[in-house]
Amino acid sequence: MKILLIGCGKMGGAMLRQWVNHDGNQFTVADPAAADLPEGITHVTKATSLPSAEFDVIVIAIKPQMIADLLPDYIPALKAGGCFVSIAAGCSIVTLANIVGEGAIIRVMPNLAAMVGMGVSGLYANPACTKQQIAEVTALIAQTGRCVPLASEDEIDRLTAVSGSGPGYVFEIMRSYVEAAKSLGFDEKTSRALVFDTISGTVETARQSDASLEDLRNSVTSKNGTTQAGLDELRRDGQLDALLNDTAQAAYRRAAELK
Repeated sequence: MKILLIGCGKMGGAMLRQWVNHDGNQFTVADPAAADLPEGITHVTKATSLPSAEFDVIVIAIKPQMIADLLPDYIPALKAGGCFVSIAAGCSIVTLANIVGEGAIIRVMPNLAAMVGMGVSGLYANPACTKQQIAEVTALIAQTGRCVPLASEDEIDRLTAVSGSGPGYVFEIMRSYVEAAKSLGFDEKTSRALVFDTISGTVETARQSDASLEDLRNSVTSKNGTTQAGLDELRRDGQLDALLNDTAQAAYRRAAELK
C-alpha cells in the first residue's frame, strides 16, 4: 500500500519506525518539523506538495485540536475507495466524517509500547470499511504489537482506560516500587534494576503459563512467609482492587467526555 502519515510526533514516529521494518508498503510523511526520518521515507512539509489520489491509506497522527484546520487539505491525496486511519485520541468517527465525508474511516487507539514493538492497540472500523481494508490496516497496526478488534467506539474509550492510559499507571507503580526499594537501602541504579527485572520477569512468567494469576500468586506465597506479609499489607481492606478500579473508571469517564 501507499500510506501517507500526517504528523510524525512521538506516537506517529514510533509507529512509523516499526512499520519500516516490514516490507511491502511505501510511506510518505507530511510534517513541517519532522527530523531523523528512517531511510526510504518520502517527506513533504505541506499538503500542496502531494499528488492527487495517490494514497491507499492516510494515517492521521496530529493533535485532535489541529484536525479540523489541517485535514481538509489532505483529502484530495486519498485514492477513490481509500481509507482514513486516525490515531488521534478523543476524535470520534462522527467528527472525522464531518470533515472527510462518509467514506471508510478507522480509529486506532495505540499505546506507548508501540515504540518497542510491544504496543497494545484497539481498532474500530466504521461500516463503510471493506473487509480487505480492515484486514490490511489490522496487519499494519499489528506490526507495532497486539491489535485488538473492537465492536464500537465506546469500546475504544474502555480500552483507552486500560491499555491506552495504562503505561502511565504502570510507570507510577514502578516509580513507587523503586522508592520502596530505596527505603530498604538500595541505591537508585540497583533499585531500578531490581524493580524493572522483577516486573518484566513476572510478566513473562505469567505470559508463558496457563495458570490463573491467583494460582501463580499462591505458588510463590508460603504461609506466614515474607511474601504473605507483603501481600497482607498490599491487599489490606481491598484497597488495591478499589484503587485500580477507580483509576480505570476515571480514565473511561474522561475518554467519553473528550469525544
